[in-house]
Amino acid sequence: MKQIILDDTVIGGGAPFILIAGPCVIEDEETARETALFLKDITCRLKLPFIFKASYDKANRTSIDSFRGPGVVKGLRILADIKKDFGIHVLSDVHRFEEIGPASEILDVMQVPAFLCRQTDFVIEVARKAKVMNIKKGQFLAPWDIRNILLKASSTGNENIMVTERGATFGYNNLVVDYRSLPIMREMGYPVIFDATHSVQLPGGMGTASGGQNYMVPHLSRAAVAVGVDGIFLEVHPEPELAKCDGPNSVRLDSLYDLLTTLMKIDGIVKRTKAD
Repeated sequence: MKQIILDDTVIGGGAPFILIAGPCVIEDEETARETALFLKDITCRLKLPFIFKASYDKANRTSIDSFRGPGVVKGLRILADIKKDFGIHVLSDVHRFEEIGPASEILDVMQVPAFLCRQTDFVIEVARKAKVMNIKKGQFLAPWDIRNILLKASSTGNENIMVTERGATFGYNNLVVDYRSLPIMREMGYPVIFDATHSVQLPGGMGTASGGQNYMVPHLSRAAVAVGVDGIFLEVHPEPELAKCDGPNSVRLDSLYDLLTTLMKIDGIVKRTKAD
């Protein structure tokens, strides 16, 4: 498997799993910075590789009235300051061609949203500009369909590509995770991340917003690490019940330490066993 080297961080190829975590959307600068600092502190204590994730624009919200974030200019400035001030890597998703250039100057990882993962020209342009690219697997795809998307991205010469599983939908406001997808996609040679919070989302389940079952996140994430994934993706929030986006499927910050220590123990057993 290809390893991605991001400064002093190694992703994939049997390395310990990386945590990609942060709020669904940048609600305000203060909360984003406090959350990033909290995550840096906890991952430093655990010696766990970490990338901070937050969206500057949630362009795929259920309702036209839903909060979308501060926008590309202000949002990228906030992420740039977090990156510089705290010395951490940052990830965000891009939704439009005109965002790709400015985002590539700041983001360590550029993410292709699940609903855009089949858009050939968009995938190729992100791959051309990204240091590291994270492709969210569409809810409508079988795991083997990812191979064609990887071929599109790698045709640019960029091999720093990750794939993220976030469940499959059959409609009716639900997502289902098939854990067979994780080893199937890992066999394609690129690091695979498991999105434990979007996988418990209930799309459109609240009518004008998505619902979620965040109490299921520990169960699904433990299973994914036991399968041997290269990273775990978590949306987190100090008070999920007050979050402006994806609160019902977000993990409360004060519960994160216990979850991560459990995941690290499982990861150590699984990857040590494979090495033996």
